[in-house]
Amino acid sequence: MTEAGITFQLLRGGPNKPRLGLLKTPHGDVRTPAFMPVGTQGTVKALSPDDLLRAGTQIMLSNAYHLYLRPGTEILEKAGGLHRFASWQRPILTDSGGFQVFSLSQYRKIREEGVHFRSHLDGSLHVFTPENVVDIQRSIGSDIMMVLDECPPYPSTYEYAKKSLDLTHRWAERARRRFETTEPLYGFPQSLFAIVQGNVYPDLREESVRFLSALDFPGYAVGGLSVGEPKDEMLQIVRLTAEMLPEAKPRYLMGVGKPEDLVEAVSSGIDLFDCVIPTRNARNGTVFTSEGALVIKNARFKEDFRPIDETCTCYTCTHFSRAYVRHLFQAGEILGLHLATLHNLTFYHRLMAEMRSAISQGEFDTWKALFFESYARNREAA
Repeated sequence: MTEAGITFQLLRGGPNKPRLGLLKTPHGDVRTPAFMPVGTQGTVKALSPDDLLRAGTQIMLSNAYHLYLRPGTEILEKAGGLHRFASWQRPILTDSGGFQVFSLSQYRKIREEGVHFRSHLDGSLHVFTPENVVDIQRSIGSDIMMVLDECPPYPSTYEYAKKSLDLTHRWAERARRRFETTEPLYGFPQSLFAIVQGNVYPDLREESVRFLSALDFPGYAVGGLSVGEPKDEMLQIVRLTAEMLPEAKPRYLMGVGKPEDLVEAVSSGIDLFDCVIPTRNARNGTVFTSEGALVIKNARFKEDFRPIDETCTCYTCTHFSRAYVRHLFQAGEILGLHLATLHNLTFYHRLMAEMRSAISQGEFDTWKALFFESYARNREAA
């Protein structure tokens, strides 16, 4: 596949080892490993684009399903694409919406053509095909687009996982053909990534890697994990899959995860991550620190005038105390959601920066041991 949208340079690392890379996109470079905050509807909840930059965000994830339903492709095209619409001039990756559609199991039917589903907003009928999902992401104008895939639930029988995998592969071929016969709308090239599936069955994961690698996509995601399977099983599949993926292409683990999960996945050679955990947990009153996660709403912080994390230099930690942030949550003030989200996202980006530094210096294993020693000290929640 001829691809001018992105280039990826592997700076350090090898098979099944932590990797240091540079992902070049039309809207700027991304130093990997990197975390993508989830801006489902073109916004990361409770934060502005300036806040994202302040926190250290290099690339944002948005969702084709939600943007297709609202505001719709017509508005996005009139606005000149999501970068302009959302005033975010850094890279954007869009999920195809497959996971959202398949999570609405009572509202959809899977067929060879694609997925027939009802909108969660108004019950209206829609169809997602591998082709029109590419078209939708052309309208969005994301730097990196994802193919439509089926994300089988956990647990799934081997027979269902195999049938689902074959469908995902046929859809990937169709998406690639559509991508190659259409053009970007906004004057810059886009890239299309494939998604490796196979549930928790190692031979199906291997089959998926072989099939999709032969199609020579510019990048590969590991999908279908963090959907209820035991964590040790998830990490085993991540290690297995990462080891088989093309070394020269970026590797993206979808929907993961907690800080400790990111560290373990980076150990296995994953480059990109997204997850709602840092932002959703923040809005629910859980904040991440170098010594573990804290439920800031708990009464024990009522008179705790220390910052959320004494090692953190984010706006929240340099201006406000745990007691004040707790007070905001108790009072139902919107500022509490903002300050907690800004801190959590800064924590995640700092975590990734620390891992990049450790990999660069050849000291990742030492750093990892110290991280887990510190992070396990005071864990209240995750």
